[in-house]
Amino acid sequence: MRILLVEDHTELSRWLSKALRDANMTVECADNGADADALLHTQDYALVILDLTLPRMDGLEVLKRLRARPAPRSQTPVLILTARGGLDDRVQGLNLGADDYLAKPFELAELEARVRALLRRSVGNEALVHRCGALSFDTVTRCFSYGGAALALTPREHAVLEALISRSGRAVSKEKLFDEVFALDDEANLDAIELYIHRVRKKLDNGLPDAAVITTLRGIGYLLQPRGAVGG
Repeated sequence: MRILLVEDHTELSRWLSKALRDANMTVECADNGADADALLHTQDYALVILDLTLPRMDGLEVLKRLRARPAPRSQTPVLILTARGGLDDRVQGLNLGADDYLAKPFELAELEARVRALLRRSVGNEALVHRCGALSFDTVTRCFSYGGAALALTPREHAVLEALISRSGRAVSKEKLFDEVFALDDEANLDAIELYIHRVRKKLDNGLPDAAVITTLRGIGYLLQPRGAVGG
């Protein structure tokens, strides 16, 4: 799950990025409005965390341009995060299409709760728990369990498996997985996905009769399905 953090305060951006990555999210950062606008023109994100007071383009203008774009990018959830906490600023941001508003200073726990709420809201009527055989993913806690026990994953393993289980029974291309696992400034190429697929497969291979299995579809991508469905 990839998030765009638009914040020009270097230390705050670094701190928030680490917290979000620790919560198993892929984070890309922009420190000015013009760069954020360019990224939102070409990239897809599950959520944007947007400061208002930015160099090169105001955050409200970034939001206005995003909402004017064609769907689905125009529907990307936006959490405004700013020291401009006056009523007029809040009303203007919400009128332009912001989904939530959090004034600085704030508690990290509240930010994380608001992020999870926006991500849940963005999936509409989809199930809060995704399942594939013995594997389940709780979209509220963002935790995996396997055969009733917690499944330990690194952040990138988590991102790979989340992308697959949210599309369980459907093939996911290597390019799509790469986009959800790696930020634009990460030094990696498509071959890195094969490494993380291999690692996740090892953690899923525990002998359960209803194990979740990742199948490689040559030239198409990867498919997560229960063991009994493989080859059926």
